[in-house]
Parts: sequence; C-alpha cells; structure tokens
Amino acid sequence: MPRSNDTADQYTPPPNLKIWMNGKFVSTADATVSVFDHGLLYGDGVFEGIRVYNGRIFECKAHVDRLYYCANAIRLTIPYSREEITKALHDTVKANNCTDGYIRLVVTRGPGTLGIHPFRTSGAVTFIIVDRIAMYLPEMYENGMAIVTASTIRNHPNAISPQIKSLNYLNNIMAKIEAIDADCLEAVMLNHEGYVAECTGDNIFTVKGGRLRTPAPHCGLLLGITRGVIIKLAQKRGIPVEETTLTRTDLYMADEAFISGTGAEMVPVVEIDKRIVGTGKPGPITRQLMDDFRRYAREYTE
Repeated sequence: MPRSNDTADQYTPPPNLKIWMNGKFVSTADATVSVFDHGLLYGDGVFEGIRVYNGRIFECKAHVDRLYYCANAIRLTIPYSREEITKALHDTVKANNCTDGYIRLVVTRGPGTLGIHPFRTSGAVTFIIVDRIAMYLPEMYENGMAIVTASTIRNHPNAISPQIKSLNYLNNIMAKIEAIDADCLEAVMLNHEGYVAECTGDNIFTVKGGRLRTPAPHCGLLLGITRGVIIKLAQKRGIPVEETTLTRTDLYMADEAFISGTGAEMVPVVEIDKRIVGTGKPGPITRQLMDDFRRYAREYTE
C-alpha cells in the first residue's frame, strides 16, 4: 500500500499569488510579518483552512464563525467584521482566479514586545492566502493508507481547549514526526485518558457493524467542519452515527476506517499500527460516503 516519501523537494511559494493582508493585496514577496509578531514568537493567533470547489468557498460561514469563536476564546480582537472577512475571502479567491483550491485565513496577535504580555502589541495582523494543497498521494484515496498511534497526546483540555484552532500546533507536529518516522503520513493522537481523540490534522471515523463511529466532542478533538458534513451525509443515507469513546482496540477491530479534514477531504485507512483494518481495502460505507462528499462539494452553494 502507498506510504510516505520523506524526500520531497523544498517548497517554494508561487511568486504570482495575490495575498490579502490587512485590507489590501500584496505580492508573495511582500507578504511578510514582523519578527516581533506574537503569532511567530508564541503561536499566539488563530486560523482556518477552507476549500474552494468550482469557484465557491466551501462551508464559508461555518469556517468564519469558528474563527471568531476561537479568537474570542483567546481574547483576540479581529479588526474586521464577519461580513468584511467573508468579502475578503471571496475577493482573494477571485483575485487569484481560483476555481479549485485551498484558503488559509490567519489572524495573529500582531507585533509586540518580546515579553509574553498579550496586550502589549500594536494590533492584530490578518492575512488570507489562496493556493493549492495536496495532503496525500492520489493512490491513497483509491487504495487506502496506513497510520500509527503516536505517543504524543492531544492537548489536555484544561491546558488549552482542543476546540481552539490556534497557531500553536507543536504537539500535532511532534505526533506527525512520529508518523513520518514510522513511514506513514498520519498518526492517531490519544487524549490524556488514553482514548482516541483525532489525528494530527484530521478527524477519524470507524465503521463497525454498519454503524459509523467517531470520537465524541468531550474526547479532546477539534470538531472539524468536514467531520460535521460527513455525519450529515451519513444520516441522510440512514447510516447510524455514534459520537462515542473509542480505544485503540476499537480501531483495530473496525470493519472500516477513514480520516477526514478540509485539506485531506476523506481518505480510507486500511492499516493501523500494523493491524489490517477489515479486508485491507476501503470498505463499502467509506466509498459511498466518499462519493457522497465529492458530489456534495461539487454541487455546494451557500
């Protein structure tokens, strides 16, 4: 089955992108933040990753709402209204002639003192990038992928809520390194109690006895926008859905498994910690939901 490739070429940003930054468009070369920005110094900020299908921004309102909820949770004031941010998203998609792509919307605390004081800054910095994204190899969508369980756990909810999509992704990155070291591209992260939370950048689902199962919100996961769409699509098909507590053994004993996320969309999982999932091939419910999601994304209007 397809596995990871750690010899990827060094990434060079496309030079002709138009980046929306603090209310105006700038070139890739001019899209810079200060070395004093608290987003860089401390991971102090929030972001959203959003898909564009057929020139339409997918689940735009849900993503923008989550950005503001997260900013409010960390007491970060976004200097634009929801309507202004939404318009900026559409303007940036249009300026880059994007029909199918990926948006990264970021708000940092802004430049400030070298101390950790969050309110000694000159004001939030907001920018929007529209580009392409390829999370996994094309054959993984067809044949499935292998994943592992990481020793790095998800953030404790009393440290920082997993519902806050902040710029500090270090524990996810450490878990990602474990996946790459295991010749995979994704890893399952457990919560502080040892139950399944999510993957490093994706939510996880299993199928058992015809029922779709995924970790419940209290298990310490980010409630992905794509995750919510998949649940609705499953319910529309009459597939029972359980948001529940899952163990690693539940993953090993699943009939099917897949991961979901804005960048990843849906990817079948056919091996977990060297255990073959089900038949070792993407299962029928997974394939049906993948077809449903692709159709929904293509036809989506808000």
